[in-house]
Amino acid sequence: MALTYKQKLIKEIEETPQEIIPKLYEVIHHLRNELIQKGKMSGNRGSLKGIWKGSVVDEKLFSVAKTSLFPYEGK
Repeated sequence: MALTYKQKLIKEIEETPQEIIPKLYEVIHHLRNELIQKGKMSGNRGSLKGIWKGSVVDEKLFSVAKTSLFPYEGK
């Protein structure tokens, strides 16, 4: 079945005007990169663990941020 789709793609490319081929290549290249799953990222994901330990956050900052993001909620 995959061979059939590959043949269909090749036929479409062959029937495409030459001046469109560079753009078509870019589209196919980006699609292929997006569709192929990349391997897991390596590294220590817990490297920022504990960075906020002991920090004190003023509750007024939350209310100011909420009001600026959602002004319609205060009405």
